[in-house]
Amino acid sequence: MTLRILSIIARWVFILCLPVLLLTASIGYAANSLWLYEYSFSEYDVSATTSLAEAELEKAARGLISYFNSGEEYIDLVVEKDGKSFELFSREEIIHMKDVKGLFRLDYWILLGTLIYTLGYAVTSFFIRRGACRRKLAWSTVIGSGITLALMLALWVGTLLDFEGLFLRFHLSFFTNEFWSAEGYMLLLFPEDFWYDVTRFCAVVIVVAAVITGAAASGYLILSGKSLHFRKEVS
Repeated sequence: MTLRILSIIARWVFILCLPVLLLTASIGYAANSLWLYEYSFSEYDVSATTSLAEAELEKAARGLISYFNSGEEYIDLVVEKDGKSFELFSREEIIHMKDVKGLFRLDYWILLGTLIYTLGYAVTSFFIRRGACRRKLAWSTVIGSGITLALMLALWVGTLLDFEGLFLRFHLSFFTNEFWSAEGYMLLLFPEDFWYDVTRFCAVVIVVAAVITGAAASGYLILSGKSLHFRKEVS
């Protein structure tokens, strides 16, 4: 009985890890995508609003990506405008960047943890235990993908109804100061509309990954010809 309970717990941990894995993976990918930064600069004409050349904007984007993946506590990003070099971010913005970096590091650790668990559970179920465990793994994957899609649907509705409110609550929940609203180049480089686009981008990545994962698991169940009743599989 104890082993059965542990097996059920392990399966549901796997199910719940799937949405978290896909979310953290999409955030990590977005944070390190130079093209996404450049998209913002082009879409919102940042060169005009900041009076920075495109080459300097690219330098800023590369500097941010490098900083988020470095061991440096504070960012030191110098750019040029009108032939003069200057520190791009103010003191308040530099502190906020440190806070953002902390969240990205947390995201990386959660991504690593969920990846290790899901891979370990999948390999154990499919290649070691085999038998009925393979079918349970497939059902768990379908359920996890379904939960992911349901969460993305809720996020989509929330962003349509009040993205600005969600954006504000996110900052109030995850930051202990209000330096995220400090006026300077940070807000000029990344206006609120850019974050709306990033949210949609991450959501699309998650949905595509969830659909592919769920479809693959469903295909296995169909092709194996051994799928059982839903209630029996998750009990």
